[in-house]
Amino acid sequence: MKGILCDIGGVLYEGNKVIDGAIETIDYLKSRYKIRFLSNSSRNTPEKIYEKLKNFGFNIERKEIFTALYAVKKYLIKHGKKAFIIATDEAEEYLKELKGEGSVVIADAYKNFSYDNLNIAFRKIMDGAEFLATNKNRYFKDNGGLSLDAGAFVNALEYSSEIEAKILGKPSCEFFNEAIDDMELNKNEVIMIGDDIESDITGAKKCGIKTVLVKTGKFKKADLKKAKPDFLIESIKEIVSIL
Repeated sequence: MKGILCDIGGVLYEGNKVIDGAIETIDYLKSRYKIRFLSNSSRNTPEKIYEKLKNFGFNIERKEIFTALYAVKKYLIKHGKKAFIIATDEAEEYLKELKGEGSVVIADAYKNFSYDNLNIAFRKIMDGAEFLATNKNRYFKDNGGLSLDAGAFVNALEYSSEIEAKILGKPSCEFFNEAIDDMELNKNEVIMIGDDIESDITGAKKCGIKTVLVKTGKFKKADLKKAKPDFLIESIKEIVSIL
């Protein structure tokens, strides 16, 4: 192992509480391995996520953070496209120069999900707009417990339009590979640490990456019936014993 891919929410913190031992473990990993932090979180900009981690006390660099929202921005710029965007006010501001016609982008819009917004998106998709999404996560864990993620709304549009969304965050192999390439490593030289059995574990395994599932965040025992990680640990602080 030469590199680490590490999920953020549920692995490093839950809500506004750092997971025990996470800060010290990241310090240890950064002293020995290259590391990139991967997040499907799309309510907030990459900069806000970076600021949150720094305020928690994590010793990280901005360039080490890869988010699904960043992947959307990069994709639209690369292909010269504009989009109708359903997202939080903060995320829409981050993508404001890319708002327009031609594509539809669904992020975790929190309270901006509405029938009107979803119906506009549906009509545009039916008229031929490219259907893009940050992720299809079912839920995430915050201070109040499990909460709906973007996947519920993406699936609703897929069901009605009978068109599958192109996912730009995890479990897209393009997303994983971009972070691996940024470390100048190969996929057989890295390991993915996550709490989401689908986007983190199943996604990474399908891309040929070894996986570690933590029992923090959104983890449930029933997840182990869906897929088998290469390693299963109580929390990120146990990763040291595996490596």
